[in-house]
Amino acid sequence: MSKIIKDLKYSNDHEWVLLDGDTALIGITDHAQDSLGEIVFVELPRVGDVLEKSSIFGAVESTKSVSDLYMPVAGTVTEVNTLIENQPELINSSPYSEGWMIKISPTNISDIETLLSSEEYKNLIDG
Repeated sequence: MSKIIKDLKYSNDHEWVLLDGDTALIGITDHAQDSLGEIVFVELPRVGDVLEKSSIFGAVESTKSVSDLYMPVAGTVTEVNTLIENQPELINSSPYSEGWMIKISPTNISDIETLLSSEEYKNLIDG
């Protein structure tokens, strides 16, 4: 059973968002990393990149496949988790903490409210 964190917001594409002040932390869900299998490589944007909602911001490569990462909300990248570039397995072992991907300054904070709640995300994956 996939771990779902109550206080996060979720996208239909299996990314999670944690709003911390005016910064949003983004990663992929436990369900997503479990479906992908062993993650061996991650490609992330650069600090300063401006990304639109639903645009591709990177890719995750596992032993099974390569999957694109989609922006849950629009914003400017303020930080990239360089730790996972050298240790992509952290996405598998710790998708909600050490395995986070990017921090952004959201273009419109209220966009985060349009994402799924933990309960709605649970219904999506239990579907």
